[in-house]
Amino acid sequence: MAVTELSNQRCQTLLISIRKIIQAVDIHSRKLNKEFGLTGPQLIVLKEISAHGQISITPLSRATSLSQATVTDITKRLESRGYIARKKREDDRRAVSLFLTEKGQDIIKNLPPLLQETFTQQFSDIEDWEQMMIITAFKRVVSLMAADKLEAPPILLTGPIRHNTND
Repeated sequence: MAVTELSNQRCQTLLISIRKIIQAVDIHSRKLNKEFGLTGPQLIVLKEISAHGQISITPLSRATSLSQATVTDITKRLESRGYIARKKREDDRRAVSLFLTEKGQDIIKNLPPLLQETFTQQFSDIEDWEQMMIITAFKRVVSLMAADKLEAPPILLTGPIRHNTND
């Protein structure tokens, strides 16, 4: 099948829209890093620790959809900067819980909403039929880009995404 001029224009329009989404995520991530000195994944980990009060690495990894190795690395950096601390759990002395320090609590209070939080609020405000139309269209785009096997958390970040091994 030949690509018609109209089809080519539509494809270009869609690719530009995808690129704008990627740029918006990247710009937001850079802004957070510049203003707070933290990366998107670090902020997500801080917010998740804040939401739980205290949490250990494995459930934190599950809650953020990040690998345990990534979460371990992030928490070491956050601890070295004084945003979180560790303490041995009382029910299992071998296990360690993470919690926010006063400095970590202060940064959480001053954070602007993450991009996905703003998106979620605006998306929730549109009609159900339009939400379903957008979801269906995006699923189709994912399929057209052969990205169905990629695993991605519902977090708008740039960087590597794990491949889904559960085919």
